[in-house]
Amino acid sequence: MAERLLTVTNLKTHFFTDEGVIRAVDGVSLTIDKGDTLGVVGESGCGKSVTALSIMRLIPQPPGRIVEGEIRYNGRSLLELPPAQMRKVRGKEISMIFQEPMTSLNPVFTCGEQIAEALRLHEGLGRRDAMDKTVEMLKMVRMANPERRVKEYPHQLSGGMRQRVMIAMALSCNPKLLIADEPSCNPKLLIADEPTTALDVTIQAQILELLNELKSRLGMAVMLITHDMGVIAETAQRVVVMYAALVAEEAAVGELFKEPLHPYTQGLLRSIPRIDLAATQKRRLETIQGVVPTIKGDIAPGCRFAPRCPYVKAVCTEKDPVLKEVKPGHKVACWLY
Repeated sequence: MAERLLTVTNLKTHFFTDEGVIRAVDGVSLTIDKGDTLGVVGESGCGKSVTALSIMRLIPQPPGRIVEGEIRYNGRSLLELPPAQMRKVRGKEISMIFQEPMTSLNPVFTCGEQIAEALRLHEGLGRRDAMDKTVEMLKMVRMANPERRVKEYPHQLSGGMRQRVMIAMALSCNPKLLIADEPSCNPKLLIADEPTTALDVTIQAQILELLNELKSRLGMAVMLITHDMGVIAETAQRVVVMYAALVAEEAAVGELFKEPLHPYTQGLLRSIPRIDLAATQKRRLETIQGVVPTIKGDIAPGCRFAPRCPYVKAVCTEKDPVLKEVKPGHKVACWLY
């Protein structure tokens, strides 16, 4: 049995605005085992990034607040940690690669200074030692001419280079959990929030290959957030499909692609272009009609996917479906099962 690293139970993160309460995350539960990659997929606005920011306790307060739920990392409750202790966990044990490196990097500091800051804070290194370690980290992420790049500013680098800087920063203290997110500290989790956004397909492939290699070398777990099912198929062991601030389906990657159960997951997979069929079958690419609803104020009972679902029936609009295991390791929240 794999050892559990992170457990999120019934997480609810709401934003209290002048226009009402936005239920950005409204009851999400997931787990990550040590050394595994968990893929989190879904359309924009379904709550993927807010879930990751909640784990990191980076929700802006106000207007946001974690109103319910539990987040346990290595047996510790992150929501009960004082701010000073949480700062020691963040970046050292749990790191995050943010979605857009151009806006996540500070434009007035060099790339080297921004990576070295984490090393000085968590490792206690002096300025010179931290910069030497920064050069090593850039070499590890295959940055060309790292001695020069540490002196350059984000606007002087390409998109792929900036993403490598973000990865080097996230890995500088060797985290145990990378949220995609010989060092003296030993963190375990990296959260990668759409780490290939705005990159061309060649650079995307290089970044994903790099993440896989570093995960194996450093023994991390990875939470990979994306809307690209192809990325999930290549990199993850398990996948969570989110819809409208909730988990719609969870399964091993192979099982999910072989037999998706939730109508939303089926729609996502049907919307992927099939290169193997393009030469013999000419057909329009399928889409899921409608958009993800805004989860605001009081929510009417029933499945949140019902207005877009081709299999909707009476019970779907009357009662909320519960996420339950219908096969070993395969969970789904749908009244069809």
